[in-house]
Amino acid sequence: MITYFYWALIIGLAIAIVAAIGVKMENWRAALLGAGTLLLVGWVLYYFYLQQIFVKRWGGIMTISVPEGQYHIATTWKEDNLWVENYDPKTNKCVFSEYSKGNLLQGQVTIKNCKPLALRGTEFQTSSDADVLPHKQSEQDGR
Repeated sequence: MITYFYWALIIGLAIAIVAAIGVKMENWRAALLGAGTLLLVGWVLYYFYLQQIFVKRWGGIMTISVPEGQYHIATTWKEDNLWVENYDPKTNKCVFSEYSKGNLLQGQVTIKNCKPLALRGTEFQTSSDADVLPHKQSEQDGR
């Protein structure tokens, strides 16, 4: 909902610029340039900064993807930044990276020789269409 309010505000301000400068002052070039600049700045601000803040603080929707060939382990918020940990079985590394659109100012920690405790003793699927890790059944399950 906050996203809709944000875009309504940005579009409303762009219309106000066109009305104030274009209609009242009869300077259409400046009005369109100002409105276009406001829309561009509003989009860049939302895409690179505000989206995560909106999702964390006020609820919202954001979708990220796990890189091909890696398995997702955990996700956490640190202040307003989303950190995602994935495991790459080919290199036996855990990659803990800060999620940011456009990979600007993105931090990353790589843990070598990392085989996550939850995945020890399991065989990994190698097909590209595998959605989940296979579950290793416990001998105590009785299944």
